[in-house]
Amino acid sequence: MEIRNQLELTQKASRSLNLLSEDKINHILNDVAEAAVAHTEQILQENRKDLARMDPSDPRYDRLKLTARRIADIAADIRNVSALPSPLGRVLKESVRPNGMHITKIAVPFGVIGIIYEARPNVTFDVFSLCAKSGNACVLKGGSDADLSNKAIVKVIHSVLNAHAVDRNILALLPPGREATAGILNARGYVDVIIPRGSQGLINYVRENATIPVIETGAGICHTYFDEWGDTAKGQAIVNNAKTRRCSVCNALDCLIIHESRLGDLPQICSLLPDSRVIVYADEKAYAALQGKYPSNLLQPATAESFGTEFLDYKMAIRTVASFEEALEHIRIYSSKHSEAIVTEDENRKDLFRKMVDAAAVYCNVSTAFTDGAQFGLGAEIGISTQKLHARGPMALEELTSHKWLVDGDGQIRPK
Repeated sequence: MEIRNQLELTQKASRSLNLLSEDKINHILNDVAEAAVAHTEQILQENRKDLARMDPSDPRYDRLKLTARRIADIAADIRNVSALPSPLGRVLKESVRPNGMHITKIAVPFGVIGIIYEARPNVTFDVFSLCAKSGNACVLKGGSDADLSNKAIVKVIHSVLNAHAVDRNILALLPPGREATAGILNARGYVDVIIPRGSQGLINYVRENATIPVIETGAGICHTYFDEWGDTAKGQAIVNNAKTRRCSVCNALDCLIIHESRLGDLPQICSLLPDSRVIVYADEKAYAALQGKYPSNLLQPATAESFGTEFLDYKMAIRTVASFEEALEHIRIYSSKHSEAIVTEDENRKDLFRKMVDAAAVYCNVSTAFTDGAQFGLGAEIGISTQKLHARGPMALEELTSHKWLVDGDGQIRPK
């Protein structure tokens, strides 16, 4: 009953957001950014308690960990969101019918957005800023691993809302238990859409059990194909960055595909990876090319399970192909349709790769690490949608809106 009461309060509070001006929202967001930095130590103190319960070798540890630098970066993203134009009221389509009716299609909020996420406390800040700017209330259901961090962050945000005399129920954090999960997944009439952020297992569970609409985000099995005409220096830098910048995020590289004619360049392409202790699972040809040129304790033969795996760790598979078509087929079979890249100097190959690869983000000579709302100039993102309905790729302000039709006239009636 307590969870249902909270959902009712948030649904009611969502309507009050329609009455807040864009300037008011921007002021709130800037104050939240300032408060996040001012309360860094309090947030980190609670985050350290969460971290103490998790094995540092767990791939989720890096996602759970907050630092003063990360909080400063989060605050900068919030300020970026406040500086963006509001997505609300945008005219998407407009026409005047022969009978004089004026029809306008405009962008409007969803209303209440539910987020189910795992050990990612930064999501709490990101979701609030994007939802507030797009006129949506939000109900958060975090995991137990980050519960203390999430509570500390919500406390900071609520203090700012209270200072602005805005209903604090526009942001609700549910308990981390299963009862809350069931409650939000079945909150018809209270929550308009659910967005899961986390592992493929979490996404599958939400999709299979929710009775309200779901937008899938998160899981990223990302490939980079080094083509016959790839530049070795570019490949070296791109592979290292995509794999090691932050290995625990969904845009990190999981599998390097290389044309067999370029196996002689494979040791150089992989030469920076040992600095981050990256374990490489290489197929037979790639293994032979790397043997004696890559640390033996970090080189292992690939198995069937090496491909189609989102490692979220300092691990990477390598697959050798005999043709461009074979590379495309490997991506088709194993991709999660998140981010895929090609390294090539051939313009025809670039064009074909763009046309043939089915993914939310397709890169040519660029690291997949850029699949991110802030990097795309969107301020921040609520997740990377890997589906095709409504939104695809970084879900930022525009993607957090629906639309409605406004029809104005002067007494028109429809003939029988």
